[in-house]
Amino acid sequence: MSSNLKSAKEFLVFLGKSLLSILESMILAIIPRPRKNVAGEIVLITGAGSGLGRLLALQFARLGSVLVLWDVNKEGNEETCQMALNAGATKVHAYTCDCSQREEVYRVADQVKKEVGDVSILINNAGIVTGKTFLECPDEHMEKSFDVNFKAHLWTYKAFLPAMIANNHGHLVCISSSAGLVGVNGLADYCASKFAAFGFAESVFIETFAQNQEGIKTTIVCPFFIKTGMFEGCATRCPTLLPILEPEYAVRKIVDAILQERVYLYMPKFLYFMMFLKSFLPIKTGLLICDYMGIFHVMDGFTGQKKKA
Repeated sequence: MSSNLKSAKEFLVFLGKSLLSILESMILAIIPRPRKNVAGEIVLITGAGSGLGRLLALQFARLGSVLVLWDVNKEGNEETCQMALNAGATKVHAYTCDCSQREEVYRVADQVKKEVGDVSILINNAGIVTGKTFLECPDEHMEKSFDVNFKAHLWTYKAFLPAMIANNHGHLVCISSSAGLVGVNGLADYCASKFAAFGFAESVFIETFAQNQEGIKTTIVCPFFIKTGMFEGCATRCPTLLPILEPEYAVRKIVDAILQERVYLYMPKFLYFMMFLKSFLPIKTGLLICDYMGIFHVMDGFTGQKKKA
């Protein structure tokens, strides 16, 4: 009898908390979430030498954060450093780091800890794309995709998460992709690496929640293609529903999601609807929708990032 009462009590508590969480989400959908202050926070951005990483650095510079910029391209990273200073940053530290190399990540991370301090916001943004079909993609290119797009996240988390846990204060940001939610023709290796990055970030989020580490926040970002040059040549048949995103718009949304401590951010919003449809539609129907929207051919014109002469 007592066990039945206990079970009933647990169920009622679960039901009450569930209803409150749903109500909270509905209210926050109408009333904007409060934004946290990141002035003085040490923000590390991988892939800061160009594109999205550079724009993220400039946004956090304007917010008064201490910037730690990582990129394999020393010249591009130093350009971002100067631009961040011009944007109002008071402290910017640029480090040349190949995030695909585990030992190099650990070495540079130790240097950051000694010279700057404990990183409190980690943004894993560095990424590469081959743009080849699976059988046309050389093995070493596929391995590099995983090393940069996924495995680098393992090493940066290992390097910086312990201090976040010790301080009960930190924010882990994973820049995944819409290609980390659905498979894309011509992006097998990229999709696999982005699915892995998403799954890893979500798993660590669950770990921190289960261990009551309430001070550790997670944001997982899944954008459609962004006009940074990385997906140069790609096109969309439905620009109203699936537009190629403007970099400035994407960065505003990402920074806003971080400041509001949102766990998931999909861009554009149509991706939320796509994932809902994927959860229950017959596979044939889903494939027909993809064919109608031209999703099978988004990579047909791919040329990729143009290298500087």
